Amino acid sequence: MTGNLSPSARRVQAHLDSFGIALEVVEFPSSTRTAQDAADSVGCEVAQIAKSLVFRRKDTGGPLLVIASGANRVDLAKVSALLGAPIVKADADFVREATGYAIGGIPPCGHATAIETILDDDLMGLEVIWAAAGTPNAVFRLTPSELERITGGRVADIKAS
Repeated sequence: MTGNLSPSARRVQAHLDSFGIALEVVEFPSSTRTAQDAADSVGCEVAQIAKSLVFRRKDTGGPLLVIASGANRVDLAKVSALLGAPIVKADADFVREATGYAIGGIPPCGHATAIETILDDDLMGLEVIWAAAGTPNAVFRLTPSELERITGGRVADIKAS
């Protein structure tokens, strides 16, 4: 199946394979760019979509990856408090440079540079989640514990009220 994947999705699959976990990237003919699109494509609840959002730290200028439940908005004040530094939304060029992927297909791991990662604690209560896999129509299925393992992210309450 890997041979049928686009180059970006193959890169994600290769990175996932390096963990020795049986995670499989799937590409759909329709878009999985938004959490709702992804949920519709895979047949799950929007909350089960692990959306990858890239921010820029104002103190260091470096990237921060926040992986949130598709049903949640991220509270920037909560994330800034966790870091002890303010963050701002990153523009498309910054996102591509930091991750190696375009907005709409950013995977939770396998980025161009090492990225500090925070995981939405709402994802941890789910049995199965789905994450982007390098293109606007590629995803893979995993468990919350597998997400923690492949990202090295820290779990926190980052949901906006």
